[in-house]
Amino acid sequence: MSRIVYPFDAPPPEGEATEVAPGVLWCRLPLPMALNHVNVYALDDGDGWTIVDTGFASRKSRAIWETLLAGPLGGRPVNRVIVTHYHPDHIGLAGWFRTEHGADLVTTRTSWVLARMLQLDEQPVPVQQTIDFWRGAGMSAEMLAKRSAERPFNFADSVAPLPLGYTRIQEGETLRAGGRNWIVRVGDGHAPEHATFWSQDDALVLGGDQLLPSISPNLGVYATEPEADPVAEWLESCAYFKTVATDDHFVLPGHKLPFTGLPFRLDQLIDNHHGALDRMRMHLSTPHSAVGCFPPLFKRDISDGEFGLALVEAMAHCLFLWHAGEVDRWKDENDVWQWQMRADQR
Repeated sequence: MSRIVYPFDAPPPEGEATEVAPGVLWCRLPLPMALNHVNVYALDDGDGWTIVDTGFASRKSRAIWETLLAGPLGGRPVNRVIVTHYHPDHIGLAGWFRTEHGADLVTTRTSWVLARMLQLDEQPVPVQQTIDFWRGAGMSAEMLAKRSAERPFNFADSVAPLPLGYTRIQEGETLRAGGRNWIVRVGDGHAPEHATFWSQDDALVLGGDQLLPSISPNLGVYATEPEADPVAEWLESCAYFKTVATDDHFVLPGHKLPFTGLPFRLDQLIDNHHGALDRMRMHLSTPHSAVGCFPPLFKRDISDGEFGLALVEAMAHCLFLWHAGEVDRWKDENDVWQWQMRADQR
């Protein structure tokens, strides 16, 4: 197979579910952003359900879940919530399922630790390290002044309080849910220690944001780890998944539509970033900031609403080239990092 195929041409309506395989229900929750939805899955365990990912913690999301629980899920209990990674649209209601429904939380250690830590880190305005990071990436003085005075996105704004205890999963382990045994395979780049689940009884794969069709997940560098290399981690993870992916794998992703054609899609994801890096190499024949790399990297105008994600992704691609020894970097008189291909690389 040399293409992606979508067996379902439309998502389930709000508050409803689509059975994508025996004992596996696909539901969708809204998000208040450009990517306006997240997919969640309910696996039938007989005496109750295992939920995979949860959506944001919001009044609307909780109301939709109550509709789902009473309707498609038949009033049976949610015994367990599996979280693929710590991002708020995936872990947001895990704590609510624990406190209101008694469900156990199952995730990787890194996801649990980061979520617990970030929930405590509430900021009325950005801290100085974040402001310095934005400046270093090339954010304009006007935007920097505006954003420095605004309340930033806080993890606690969209994630319910998390339980003290959880069940750890890690690479190579198996767990049983929905009448199947699943092997845990872990990727990195979009989120550290992102869990995916590969059925050993049929061709189903729960891909989270690691295995998406039609869009590429954000690979970002933040002030919390300003010299991280998520692009290298992402490429390494895609290469790893290629060793186990087959054409008949039916991927249930965190966003967009379920699909087949995973080997082809992994090649696309790898090629897309190599193409972006090649455009960056040409662009950096002269010095530029990370923000100055938006045109070759994204090939379109970036709106204010997208600016933050674009900035961290541009930094990630600059840092990939720096870690690879292809570019030099230095701070100019305005404390902005300038990046340029090394003389022996031009």
